Amino acid sequence: MLSIIGYILGSLGVILFFISGIGLLRMPDTLTRMQAATKASTLGSLLVILCIACLMPQWAFKLIVLAIFIMITNPISSSLLARTTYRRFYKDLYNTSGVDALKGEEK
Repeated sequence: MLSIIGYILGSLGVILFFISGIGLLRMPDTLTRMQAATKASTLGSLLVILCIACLMPQWAFKLIVLAIFIMITNPISSSLLARTTYRRFYKDLYNTSGVDALKGEEK
């Protein structure tokens, strides 16, 4: 029974990886591509880790540590990349009101 649950979780993880790849191809600019790739790949990674934990319970502690590491690092790295991309390339393109949301001050 546990192996069936593991295979279902693994299949869902692979589907989320596929959706992440489609998001990378379909989204128009860097910031939206980054969001699509980060969210779907983080959830896909967690589901694949749960799949392995169901199939090999003796690895569960190591996999939990890995899942926590992924949940911490993926959003942080994505946020830093998005902020840097915005500051370098998109600040004038998206900013029409005169207020920079990242700085909180006017141009």
